[in-house]
Amino acid sequence: MNSQNVLKFCMEKGFLVEPGILNLFEDLDDPEDMKWILERIGCYSRSRIINKNILLKNVDFLREILSEFPSEKLSQVESLRSKMNSFLFEKELLEFSINESQKKNNEATKKQEFLLEKGSVKVFSKIPPLKPKLDVTDFVKNLRDKFNVLKNVLQEHQELENLVSIDKLSGKNQKSSIIGIVSNKQTTKNKNIMLEVEDLSGKIKILINQKNQELYLEAENIALDSVLGFVGFGDKEIFFANKIVFPDVPVIDKKYSNKEEYALFLGDIHYGSKLFMRENFLRFIDYLNGKDSNFEEVKKIKYLIIAGDIIAGIGIYPNQVHDLEVIDLEEQFKGFANLLSKIRKDITIIISSGNHDGVRLMEPQPPLDEKYAWPLYDLDNVVLVSNPANVNIGSNETFQGFNILIYHGYSYPYYANNIPCLIEKGLSAPDKIMNYLLKNRHLAPSNSSTQYFPSDKDELIIRDIPDIFFSGHIHKMAIDFYKGVLVICGATWEQETELIKKYGNLIDLCKVPMLNLKTREIKILDFE
Repeated sequence: MNSQNVLKFCMEKGFLVEPGILNLFEDLDDPEDMKWILERIGCYSRSRIINKNILLKNVDFLREILSEFPSEKLSQVESLRSKMNSFLFEKELLEFSINESQKKNNEATKKQEFLLEKGSVKVFSKIPPLKPKLDVTDFVKNLRDKFNVLKNVLQEHQELENLVSIDKLSGKNQKSSIIGIVSNKQTTKNKNIMLEVEDLSGKIKILINQKNQELYLEAENIALDSVLGFVGFGDKEIFFANKIVFPDVPVIDKKYSNKEEYALFLGDIHYGSKLFMRENFLRFIDYLNGKDSNFEEVKKIKYLIIAGDIIAGIGIYPNQVHDLEVIDLEEQFKGFANLLSKIRKDITIIISSGNHDGVRLMEPQPPLDEKYAWPLYDLDNVVLVSNPANVNIGSNETFQGFNILIYHGYSYPYYANNIPCLIEKGLSAPDKIMNYLLKNRHLAPSNSSTQYFPSDKDELIIRDIPDIFFSGHIHKMAIDFYKGVLVICGATWEQETELIKKYGNLIDLCKVPMLNLKTREIKILDFE
């Protein structure tokens, strides 16, 4: 096999391949086979780094790939299988021709990967239970997890050369890189930006010189408590940065389903409000049921995803009672469940929690409380998830489905009001806020942007790269792409309230993005 040809291919595709991996495939006569395998693994694992760990995590998928080779290449494949067994498991050889008992074990293991499966919907999010008492150590553990996870993400960025911890900075005129959490930010008398950054070894001041205009603009948009990488030089007292590296999401390949199915995205229904647009929502339900519409198109709708605030809630803001038509929380859930019960049953409805929905405000929020929302729990085609939530839709025997990150969006006003690049359009451009959070790999990088529950594991980190990032809260519809991630913010079904008017952003009413999972075409359904 021409390894130089393969290495050139890897560079063009942006793959970083561990040297030992290429040696596994030296028995393949055709380098195109190697390229095909690498591209399939990279696409499936969503990783641009192909190493032993990636192969180990995706060994079942690799087995499927090898089974697709034609019979005339059987000897090459058998040789590769043998090497794979030795390379990945050394003493515990992995048998590709597994017996029936092994198959059952694999199936049980796969089921443990997700918490709930209903049809072709899988739910991966797990919300830790509330502790009876919180203390400082809970917040410390949460911040340590945030730092360590995002540090590992940043370490994969090639820009961070000669990476050292803060206490190892030598003071020599040598280019170094550090990773830290931003604890303070201010402008000096000379109009430079001074950051205070810390890691687990210490704390340091980082200077961003105003003469470097591009870097200065980037530094202006740094959020407090974000975890970033810095390239420059300095000693243990001060570090002069000439590059800022965000955790960011890598560019991902777009998925296309092998079935023509549609997913709809809704948010902020606010059932129970006097301003809830009931007649418009009933027209939407009639559309879903094929009344007065093209049923050939409508019958392909299989998923309805709602990003929280399905009800108006009680006591969410001062004097809210004057805006309510239904003033009992349980009755609000009953009324909304009654509406959803009219929707045909082959549509799976996924509902995450929002700040109006009678659950704790601290994020992550658990699924809706069964004590009040029991009518929704009684609907067979409804899946109730947390906020945020990671779900997968549309998977089948030959397609791995779309991974969707659902987040209500409670932290968004903070960034619209505090990050310079977002202030101009503010809440009228929620997609820009969502892109910013993807860049930071965190749904609320600033601790003060939302009320958060300090569990040992920071549930607001964007650990896995979604195919779709969906939010609401802002009452403004927006659609964008960020590095291959489809970004959607939903409209609302509540007319403009006095509270919303104070925000000053324009809202969108009764608009529903419809995504064709096979073609990725997006159509806006308008029921206003």
